[in-house]
Amino acid sequence: MIELGLVFCSFISILNEYDKKIWNEKGGEKVAKSIISFKNVTKRYDDEDTVLKNVSFEIEEGKFYTLLGPSGCGKTTILRIIAGFLDATEGDIFFDGQKINDVPANQRQVNTVFQDYALFPHMNVFDNVAFGMKIKKVPKDQIEKRVMEALRLVQLKGYEKREISEMSGGQRQRVAIARAIVNEPKVLLLDEPLSALDLKLRTDMQYELRELQQRLGITFIFVTHDQEEALAMSDEIFVMNHGKIVQSGTPVDIYDEPINHFVADFVGESNIVAGTMIEDNLVEFVGKKFECVDGGMRPNEPVEVVLRPEDLSLTSVEKGKLIVKVDTQLFRGVHYEIICYDEQQNEWMVHSTKKAIEGSQIGLYFEPEDIHVMRFNESEADFDARLESYDE
Repeated sequence: MIELGLVFCSFISILNEYDKKIWNEKGGEKVAKSIISFKNVTKRYDDEDTVLKNVSFEIEEGKFYTLLGPSGCGKTTILRIIAGFLDATEGDIFFDGQKINDVPANQRQVNTVFQDYALFPHMNVFDNVAFGMKIKKVPKDQIEKRVMEALRLVQLKGYEKREISEMSGGQRQRVAIARAIVNEPKVLLLDEPLSALDLKLRTDMQYELRELQQRLGITFIFVTHDQEEALAMSDEIFVMNHGKIVQSGTPVDIYDEPINHFVADFVGESNIVAGTMIEDNLVEFVGKKFECVDGGMRPNEPVEVVLRPEDLSLTSVEKGKLIVKVDTQLFRGVHYEIICYDEQQNEWMVHSTKKAIEGSQIGLYFEPEDIHVMRFNESEADFDARLESYDE
């Protein structure tokens, strides 16, 4: 998907520029500081409804994390356990090295931005942002100073007397964020806060959230089912399915090297076909052998092969590595989405700025580094369960 690739690539430079690991000196080596740890955490509502299954992970200080997955995968449950709104059935949660399983929500150094913002409609912007501090009886001069600074950070300076009903969706979201950061939390939790916004505003807010996280230097944990949001904003992504983290890594890792069929299919558009790893750097699929850059598997091991639509180029039949027949095409604005079929009736999706002729036979060209080989490790039952999760 070309627009996904463009958004993704534009943010890679930001990620490189703002690689903000907080380091401690230890024995001459630099070690990233962990702020949140899950150790074998399970959440069970009853004997049969297990929404988190023995989950363990580390969250480093000062980075932007995203929990990405379909509905019902457990990502919001993790967020609520961190916030203290839910208790883990089993396992331990640590914050700054201290176990917090029994620490109430109002004593944790985290704040949450909810999907519906949860603003008070009868209060103006200033009073919404100041509400928590007034409850805690913070001195008035400190409230004034911290509210104005929070509004400045979210670019709402001068809006402090505005009524909530007079604010746009994007402005309301900024008010909610200002209210969350005014208490100076170490971690900000964001539960799908962009889902109610239109496409243009959602894209703008992706940039703003990323820039805000860099200015504040605190940890953001963002929940979404939107792959583009995750790829665009994150330092690290946890891809979830059926209550487990199936892969974690940088956006580049997740997109370029999916660990299994689910990740390849869920994160971006993918062409996935069965194949055989003949030997290192040589894979067979659709009845042909192709050079690749993967290795480390058994000779003749069954594998799945991933080719992204944007990595396939239209060419002549003579120059093509695959010969396909064009079935349909749709104009997507910045590219054509072309659906083709090979002789074995495998479907191939191609994203190209060139228009194809429906019903014509063409060649598809790709480089060895465009081929991504995955071990075949998903059972038919797992595959069926994954499809069912999409329908929830």
